[in-house]
Amino acid sequence: MKINHLIVFFFLSLSSTAQEIKPFHHWAATPPMGWNSWDCFGPTVTESEVKANADYMAAYLKSFGWEYIIVDIRWFVGNDKANGYNQTNPEYSIDPYGRFTPAVNRFPSAADGKGFKPLADYIHGKGLKFGIHIMRGIPVMAVKNNLPVLNTKVTAKDIYTEENQCTWLRDMYTIVPGKTGAQEYYNSIFQLYADWGVDFVKVDDLSSPVYFTDEVEMIRRAIDKTGRKIVLSTSPGETPVDHAAHVQQHASMWRTVGDFWDSWLQLKEHFKVFERWNNYRKFGAWPDGDMLPLGHIGIRAERGVNRMSQFTKDEQYTLMTLWSIFRSPLMFGGHLPDTDAFTLSLLTNKDMLHVLNKSKNNRPLFTTESKAAWIAEDADTHTKYLAVFNYADQEMAVPSKAAWKGSIINRNTVGKTESVNVNITGAKKLYLVVKDGGDNIDWDHANWINPMLYNNTDSISLTTLKWKTAIAGWGTAQMNASVSGGKLMVDGRVYEKGIGTHANSVIEFDIPAGFITFKAMAGIDEAGAIQNAGATMQFMVFTQEPAGIMPAAEEKITVDLEEMGFNRPVLVKDIWSGKTIGIFSKEFSPLVKQHGCGFYKIVNEKK
Repeated sequence: MKINHLIVFFFLSLSSTAQEIKPFHHWAATPPMGWNSWDCFGPTVTESEVKANADYMAAYLKSFGWEYIIVDIRWFVGNDKANGYNQTNPEYSIDPYGRFTPAVNRFPSAADGKGFKPLADYIHGKGLKFGIHIMRGIPVMAVKNNLPVLNTKVTAKDIYTEENQCTWLRDMYTIVPGKTGAQEYYNSIFQLYADWGVDFVKVDDLSSPVYFTDEVEMIRRAIDKTGRKIVLSTSPGETPVDHAAHVQQHASMWRTVGDFWDSWLQLKEHFKVFERWNNYRKFGAWPDGDMLPLGHIGIRAERGVNRMSQFTKDEQYTLMTLWSIFRSPLMFGGHLPDTDAFTLSLLTNKDMLHVLNKSKNNRPLFTTESKAAWIAEDADTHTKYLAVFNYADQEMAVPSKAAWKGSIINRNTVGKTESVNVNITGAKKLYLVVKDGGDNIDWDHANWINPMLYNNTDSISLTTLKWKTAIAGWGTAQMNASVSGGKLMVDGRVYEKGIGTHANSVIEFDIPAGFITFKAMAGIDEAGAIQNAGATMQFMVFTQEPAGIMPAAEEKITVDLEEMGFNRPVLVKDIWSGKTIGIFSKEFSPLVKQHGCGFYKIVNEKK
């Protein structure tokens, strides 16, 4: 009888757990770790480049738990381009049932209808897993050609709507939930991916600014129907927090921010974002801080230039420490074959990876305007983890010091521009400043159009001068081009002369003597204006150093060890260096560099 009671209790426990943890949650029992082609190659990656990254991962990272190789956006377009998308004359590869297939000129092994199976087999042969990116919906091309939906009597025209079409990429139409053939179309594409051997699918335009509840559920059903363990990642972000419970129920990971690049200001934003999402992490369901823009990136990226990550080493430690103690998925963006020793040390630190994969009760301990501390626990109750961060910043531009200060403009501003006319009599310096307008810095592409200096008899274009310094919040400021390297375009009109940049930005010029007026048009670049988020900014002009007071190079951050639950002396070990720091009682006060962090393993000393 006693045994029967135990059996009943066991099955009741299973039933209760099943309501919380679904079978697919076991497919990503720890935060997924892998490589994604986006930060390097944008929509242009080739098969040989994918294989090169897989080879490197298998040789140097697989033993540390890295396992996914992800082919990102538009693998089905044969003539796409860097620094944007070819939306003028894209050459699509599509099958008779309206399902995109790999472009054979980029993925030769896909010839003869093989799709991604040969590439997936190659990656599986390395002991790794293979993933792809797709866009929500059904291809516009399938609708225009009235292609049939597999295993139905309907066509693409029967299940689509132009409502809520993606604003930044026009490949797809929305699928109308509930229409005969809608679920079947999703079933057909995911069965195709399962037949190829796909293990991971990132679905874009699914969760921000609109969260498509019905399509998330259709995708979940389609994946489950295949019988293959396919991890679902939703994109982009920020996923609306009020849909957190739903996405947690149906996806393995979901974006908490828009596209994240090697910008300190974007990195700093994650402290607030991760606090906001910390309560929504559970087994097999992971809030995703987005890619790790480290190593060699921007080779043929959708935005930016060929470069090494612009994060300093201290900022890179901050990034990896914050992601691991928050337990975000890790998707590396750099070209792995070019990985330097320092970057490799970040990816292979065993203690950091242990915190990522095994820690529990992860939470912020405190947050101030310039400092933060996070803690987590180990399965071993004598061990805890502490991360402290110094994100103190010099104010980039103090508005009260400006010679001219514009209003906040956004995509809804008439003309998306503002006229600039500034008296600069006697000035030796000119600083062009663009600040985020208050909605963080996503897609704040800014243009200074026709920037001119005037005196009583003459004029000169700033585009003929060489700036002294130029800082952009994302990418690199460009002369006579947008920050992404395209044409200068504002409100549909192309301009030949100007400066493209991105908030938050400061561009400094030494100006010739005798000029008394600066004129320009400040405008939102078309690349920002068409996006889902951002494009809210303020332009300012300074004739003196715009920055505020520089904070201290390093700051002491004090943590109350008793507040962490330690009532006797503890041994502190530095996770990144592996060195033992010492034994401490009551409090621990490391010195932390500006934009840097400390990451520690703290163990109760034995009695």
